[in-house]
Formats: sequence, C-alpha cells, structure tokens
Amino acid sequence: MTQAADGSDALASEMEAARGGDLEAFESLMRRHERLVLATALRLLGSMEDAQDASQEVFLRLYRNLGKLQASSNLAGWLYRVTVNVCRDARKRRPRETSAEEAAEAVSPEADPQQTVTRNERQRVLEMSLRLLSGHEREALVLRDLEGLSTAEVAEILGTSQATVRAQIFQARIKIKGFVERYFRRRV
Repeated sequence: MTQAADGSDALASEMEAARGGDLEAFESLMRRHERLVLATALRLLGSMEDAQDASQEVFLRLYRNLGKLQASSNLAGWLYRVTVNVCRDARKRRPRETSAEEAAEAVSPEADPQQTVTRNERQRVLEMSLRLLSGHEREALVLRDLEGLSTAEVAEILGTSQATVRAQIFQARIKIKGFVERYFRRRV
C-alpha cells in the first residue's frame, strides 16, 4: 500500500472515530488541518485575531457536520469552502483595517535581521495589496496562488466557473502589480 493510500486510510478512520464521538480523533483531525485553515483565514482577513476566531468557527462547523461528511470526501476542499464562507461572514460583520505586523508574528528569533526586515517588508506589501482587492478576487488569488490549489479546485470551493476564477485572478494580479510598482516607486 502506498503512503498516500495509508494517509487517506488514516484520515478516513480518524473521521469515522470522530463521528463516533472520539474527541482524540477529532483533535487529530484539527491538528492535521489547522495550518490550512488558519493560514487561509489570515490571508483572507488580514488579522491574526480574526483568523483565529474564524478558525474556531470552521472547526466548530466541522464538528457539527461530521455526520454529514463522507469518509471518502475531500475534507481539505470542504474546509477551504467553509473557511472562505466564514471569512466572508466575518468581513461583512466587522470590516477592519489591521496592521501587517500581525501577519508576520511568527518570525524566527534566530533569523538574520536583514532577511527578517526584507521578509517583513514583503509581507507588509502583500497584505496592503490584498486589501485593495474585492472579496472574490482576494479569495480566488489566495486559494490559487498562496494556497497552491488548482483553478478547478478553486472554482469548486468558490462555487463558480474556472473562467470566472481565471478572470478574478487576472484582475487581482494586475491590481497587485500596479500597487507594488507604485509602492516601490515612492520608496526610492
């Protein structure tokens, strides 16, 4: 049996155990997917506090819906879909400007200071440019370019066509490129 099959078998048995009320199995599912959910929420919301709140809501929904999910279903796809929806709801409830420094909190203390400054600057510019995008453009770009999903997967998660996703990503990239060029032109 291949490692991928072992991984999907382990996931299926964890899901089955969690459905049966095994809290350790559910916690294992959460640990397995927490980076996916938190990173996506952070990129969509721009605030660590909001992303953590969204992550909690996503895993609460997972717990509530375990009985409805098939063991063979694409759990990661379902989690992306729910994360996007929770983030949409959060943006509607509480639009807020946040600092880009929150997104860079997890910098290693032993990192080279110059590299840290460069990385923080890039992160800040990325966060600022993501704020310029419409919600749909941001979602498509984050899922495709930052999370590395295929266009087909993004279209399925967002409930739209691949052509629409490609158009949203194209527009998002143009806006980001223009912003980055203007930002660095002013800085020189």
